Amino acid sequence: MKINKIYLPDVVGKGYKNFWNFKGRYRVCKGSRASKKSKTTALWYIANLMKYPQANLLVVRKVFRTLKDSCFTELKWAINRLAVSAFWDIKESPLEITYKPTGQKIYFRGLDDPLKVTSITVEHGYLCWLWIEEAYEIGNEDDFNMLDESIRGAIPPETGLFKQITITFNPWNEHHWLKARFFDKPNGETLAMTTNYMCNEWLDEADKNLFEIMKINNPRRYRVAGLGEWGIVEGLIFENWEEKPFDISEIKKLKNIKSAFGLDFGYTNDPTALFCGLIDVLNKTIWVFDEMYKNGMSNEDIAKNIIKMGYSKEKIRADSSEPKSIDRLYSLGITHIQKARKGKDSINNGIDFIQDYHIIIHPKCVNFITEISNYTWAADTKTGKKLNKPIDDFNHLMDAMRYALEEFGQGRAFSFD
Repeated sequence: MKINKIYLPDVVGKGYKNFWNFKGRYRVCKGSRASKKSKTTALWYIANLMKYPQANLLVVRKVFRTLKDSCFTELKWAINRLAVSAFWDIKESPLEITYKPTGQKIYFRGLDDPLKVTSITVEHGYLCWLWIEEAYEIGNEDDFNMLDESIRGAIPPETGLFKQITITFNPWNEHHWLKARFFDKPNGETLAMTTNYMCNEWLDEADKNLFEIMKINNPRRYRVAGLGEWGIVEGLIFENWEEKPFDISEIKKLKNIKSAFGLDFGYTNDPTALFCGLIDVLNKTIWVFDEMYKNGMSNEDIAKNIIKMGYSKEKIRADSSEPKSIDRLYSLGITHIQKARKGKDSINNGIDFIQDYHIIIHPKCVNFITEISNYTWAADTKTGKKLNKPIDDFNHLMDAMRYALEEFGQGRAFSFD
């Protein structure tokens, strides 16, 4: 029998030796962008599922729909990276990956359907491993405790298996429960580590240069997205919000409800962001019920996604700085799109208007929650004094919200292009 030998250090790279070898209950890795944390985790699971024939894996994010473009894609990449695609069956409906020689499975679930998380029964072996990606999205520690309890049951010692939960995330906010639980007082069952882009030997000079530019132009973001340090959140712009489940069909039945959609364009470094909300001007309430948030989207991709989401007939106000993109989206079937009325002080006026409202955010809008909980006033780099303008960060859905709600604001806005 021909044996294909793979030298893992050449495939995985450096910087994760302790992570790779740790067998305690909690393996927690906070890291910067491009730090290899997700790719290393995916490689570890594929290699070790093949090593341990009775192991099964559950992969969880707060919202199920975000799994396909994140963990599912990373695991497919890892299978190809390890050159073992012939041994794996990959299905998108339902989202599932199976190791064909033994029937071991990788299951994918979202916390937006908790019953499916707690009711998993494996067909072969044991459910012993759990990967929680983008764990920062999980704002309620009780939700984590529920996941923790799902990895239970005795495992025969002769299997060589061990129960383990791997937690990976970007550390945007130092007040998050993850810091207090795993980093401030770690115990013997916890590996809590921090990685950053400097341990990624496969970045080219152009990739590294992006971080050097960030270091100069946006040191606050560089601390987190570059070095993997905890984000310090001070001077929040919006504190008038709460995360709460609601039935959109019931909200639509209320009097005085109007829909509000806004689109902020991005591409390589910034995401394209679609804000989907409802507003009650009389009772000063905004409901945020859906979002689109993705990098690298062409106008064709944007139109396709808006149509797929069912919002092609909605009036969408888009960033007026990209008239060609607005015209292109119109030709692609988004026929109610129009440019936002940007004028002098439009940002601060829009913020003032929204600050008078109570914002209720559906838990599935994870990117909106991340942005609004990190959207702060800028500060003078020398004195630290807060300035009367927001930071140029965590503002894609915030800008899209302003565009969406501008028609409900008081007064006129003028733009002289």
